[in-house]
Amino acid sequence: MEKRVFIMTFDEDSKSYQAFSELKGMHVKKKVNLEHLAVVKNEKEAEKFDVKDFLDLTGADKTARGSFIGLFVGILGGPLGMLLGWMSGTFIGARKDAREIKDAVSVFEETLSMITPGKTGLIVIGAAESRDPLRDYIEDELGGRMLQLDLELVMDQVERARETERELRKEARRKMFRE
Repeated sequence: MEKRVFIMTFDEDSKSYQAFSELKGMHVKKKVNLEHLAVVKNEKEAEKFDVKDFLDLTGADKTARGSFIGLFVGILGGPLGMLLGWMSGTFIGARKDAREIKDAVSVFEETLSMITPGKTGLIVIGAAESRDPLRDYIEDELGGRMLQLDLELVMDQVERARETERELRKEARRKMFRE
């Protein structure tokens, strides 16, 4: 079964919580096949994403911080800021091509364009065939927007971002000790 990451936003933050609750019910009634749901807020002042509510429907009893969504959100708030901030600088010029780094964070940029600073959104991992019922509910009933990404692509880019972060930390340490 092919899986997707669905990123949903609304004009009103309260609709993210409403959708979170309703999607749980839709999953129980087998209208959609979901694995994880997380309400996340792009904290404008703290410049990070914060998981406000989380549910693992797989029965694995994971916490938001230990889940893939937690990792994804953590990268959005941590290394992503570092990567985007340094992408245009000369700091990484010798180690990484700027185009390669830009490719590694394209998924994160798409997410940031959906859940803008100060806004709350919903990130859901589910079966690809759940797309139409999700779209009907999110877009038609709640007036929201939905972006769909291939889970394997997202997981690959999360790993690439983590590797790039590790390389940037090593390079920063080397540069710090040289000066």
